[in-house]
Amino acid sequence: MSGPQISWLPDGKRLHMNHGPIDLVVEAFGSPGEVDAAYRQAARRFETILDELVAELPELRRPSSRELRAFDGPTARRMEKAACRFADVFVTPMAAVAGSVADEILATMTQGRKLDRAYVNDGGDIAIHLAPGQSMKAAIAGAGHGFVDRLEIRADDLVGGIATSGWRGRSFSLGIADAVTVLAKDGATADVAATLIANAVDLPGHPVIRRERACDLAPDSDLGERLVTTGVGRLAEAEITEALERGWIVAETYRRRGLIEAAALFLGGEVRMSGEHLSRNLRATHFNPSMERHHA
Repeated sequence: MSGPQISWLPDGKRLHMNHGPIDLVVEAFGSPGEVDAAYRQAARRFETILDELVAELPELRRPSSRELRAFDGPTARRMEKAACRFADVFVTPMAAVAGSVADEILATMTQGRKLDRAYVNDGGDIAIHLAPGQSMKAAIAGAGHGFVDRLEIRADDLVGGIATSGWRGRSFSLGIADAVTVLAKDGATADVAATLIANAVDLPGHPVIRRERACDLAPDSDLGERLVTTGVGRLAEAEITEALERGWIVAETYRRRGLIEAAALFLGGEVRMSGEHLSRNLRATHFNPSMERHHA
């Protein structure tokens, strides 16, 4: 595996950082001197982040509990802390890896800097920084089908992370959601919540849903022998409603516990939303899944 690769995207405004499975797009807004310093800080931190995670990977693949384990690296500690918040079900810190990497790079690039706005996008899981009075628009899963640029995050919303999960995405899912997008206080928390809500959007034992053992698809998967979704056939409208309801109940539970701000659940052209933030931002029209598979 080659070492860290850091370069400007063609627009000359966004920094692209890639190392193995980590693929980031970073952008900052503010005075030129502050923005330049922020990019340099992010690039320096990126040089070591993957090696730190690899050193602790065996333990990161083990299930979390309510008791925090001690990890050496700050990103691993972010992963464990986020997973522990949801440890009443099976979850490992790996459910938070993309969001935690985004959080770590964002924290580094904003340290000591005066930026108006900044974000780190790790394959669709995003950490956001907004100075007081600032806002940022984001397109969530389904862009181009009624949702593009409809989601506005304001500084006083206290949303610092957006994450999306689903069986069509880059990671394995136990459920059948086309996509679940979550807003939370940080990327790591949003990442875990999106994963678990997407797992809950399901119709156990349904004959048109294809599943395989995670370990047969990826021998080192933290999901072991658990069955992950590899295909979803045609579902009746009532079945779609039932599956979405299962996930919505979990999303509402997390929202009422203060773990997330909002969630949008998509399946078979239908959508359910939890939380007023998404309801006031999005007009729920017909959804046509368009998630891409990323390598992160």
